[in-house]
Amino acid sequence: MDSYEDEDVKGAGGLSSEAPAGHGPEPVPAARREAATGPESAVVPEPDSLAHPYLHQFPPVQPAAGPGPAPARGIAALSLPYQVAAAVSLAIIAALACVHLAMVFLHVAPPNTVTKEHGEAVDGWIYPEFEQNWKLFAPNPLQQNVDVQVKVEYTTTDGSRKNTDWIDLTADDGDAIRGNPLPSHVQQNELRRAWDLYVNSHDNENRGNGLRGRLSESYVRRIVMMRVDKRDLGGRVERIQLRSSTRSVKAPAWSDEKIDTRPAYRVLPWWTVTAADLPGGVTNGRTEAGQ
Repeated sequence: MDSYEDEDVKGAGGLSSEAPAGHGPEPVPAARREAATGPESAVVPEPDSLAHPYLHQFPPVQPAAGPGPAPARGIAALSLPYQVAAAVSLAIIAALACVHLAMVFLHVAPPNTVTKEHGEAVDGWIYPEFEQNWKLFAPNPLQQNVDVQVKVEYTTTDGSRKNTDWIDLTADDGDAIRGNPLPSHVQQNELRRAWDLYVNSHDNENRGNGLRGRLSESYVRRIVMMRVDKRDLGGRVERIQLRSSTRSVKAPAWSDEKIDTRPAYRVLPWWTVTAADLPGGVTNGRTEAGQ
């Protein structure tokens, strides 16, 4: 059995590396002993490395740096003046939203003390832009076709006055919608909603109920004049007369219901055209609106 010479190996804290037979590590081969006596083996490891021979080969692990502060977002990322402006804007928008919701609630709610006292203020806020229409959800949804028609009295070039036949304005809207995959809101609803507003704000004798009635008359006149201005009547429009033609929708073939589909007319009195009835772009044959 080979014996170990005086080797400068401190594997056991400076004690002899000899061990009784059958105990301790196996003898190191000669090749490995020679490699271990090279220049690198002259470095004596630190005491901590003795228990873990390979620990000194790796650099110490540095603790990971913690995440930095999150960048500011939203309003907090703005400068102080812009933060103040944004806060004021949001407050104004929130206040307007609350007022609008309150007005709509008062408009659709049953008559109460507030609406009796401030009904005109509520109507002035709602009409005509925010009118609420519940016909789609009524027990008996609308089952009629309503056409708005106009008759025009105009002055010819020789100074005489003539009247046109009834011009179906609703039919013009229908022609513009048919075959159009993206019809405009104006073509679908402008005239219809204006006429509904007029009917709901007037009694059977065409008497208006205050401010709402006057607004509806002015609204209808301006819409009609825009439609008439697109037609070449050969003279200046002096007066207009409106009427509605209402026909009930015919019952389907499988139904036994009997429905009268004959038209019912509501004829309005003649209106003299004034400068207030000429919206922007409508001259009515005049060099200037109202002349």
